[in-house]
Amino acid sequence: MKSVQAVAPLRVPDRLSERDDVAFPKSFLSMLDISPEGFEQLLGLAAAMKRDRGRRGAGDRPLAGRHVAMLFEKPSLRTRTTFVIAVRELGGEVIEPLPDVIFGGRESVEDVARNLERWVAAVIVRTFEQEKVVRFDRAASRLHIVNALTNEEHPCQALADMLTLREALGDVTGRTLAFVGDGNNVAASLAHAGAMLGLHVRVASPEGYQLPDAVVNAARSVARHGATVTVTTDPLAAVAGADAVYTDVWASMGQEAETELRARRFLPYQVNDALMAAAGPQALFMHCLPAHRGAEVTDSVMDSSASVVFDQAENRLHTQKALLALLMT
Repeated sequence: MKSVQAVAPLRVPDRLSERDDVAFPKSFLSMLDISPEGFEQLLGLAAAMKRDRGRRGAGDRPLAGRHVAMLFEKPSLRTRTTFVIAVRELGGEVIEPLPDVIFGGRESVEDVARNLERWVAAVIVRTFEQEKVVRFDRAASRLHIVNALTNEEHPCQALADMLTLREALGDVTGRTLAFVGDGNNVAASLAHAGAMLGLHVRVASPEGYQLPDAVVNAARSVARHGATVTVTTDPLAAVAGADAVYTDVWASMGQEAETELRARRFLPYQVNDALMAAAGPQALFMHCLPAHRGAEVTDSVMDSSASVVFDQAENRLHTQKALLALLMT
């Protein structure tokens, strides 16, 4: 039997004020911005906030009297909804400037950031290039920036995914997460987050669509407790014995012109009953949503008892509340 290095049980604080004194960054642009200790603290606080939602005191409203701007260049259901609720439940107010004002070329990203930091405490950005959120962060020394999705990374999704796995599996150290599909932004943040928690991460993609070497190397550099990161073109090898099988759409926002080509290339990577059977009866099914039913996943898997996709969606709220609280207190 494979030995697993033990880790301390997850501490769930009773209140925000009881959190451990762990240094947290000014902004959250990538999973790589937070330390393993900060990640553990965030997951513990998120679990507490989920448990006590609606029953917490005024002292747990760290955004009271503060404003948060939502700058969304890409469409959103889960991210927008959960961040708006998170800010309000933490006592803050949300403003949503129009995308054509922020990203329409009327002024530089840097000038937008320097204006906003005079009015708001934080900016949640959902855009195309990762470089945009980096420029926002560099330009405004007082502004907290949150990456709500870029072409390269989706760290807020990874936070919710790891909380979901812990709820379903308990300690995830030594467990295996298989991602089947495009080596995209979701896969990148999953590799970072999973390795940091001691998960073995396997990513199966067609040639030409694999997780970039830089992402793999970064994930390996933050891996703990013997975690490994494996890239393959074989979906069956990736899912064999996995504790969870994860997939995402084959053509992301901005790749619509490639939809037909990608549908042909990715068909062998569809998560269906046969692929889940290869993983084993214990395997969970995960998806960041929205899902294209009948493409990357079949209805029979999406609606099965193994599916935790709506738990993932719910946990976006709790992990993002914890993230904002830790960034801004």
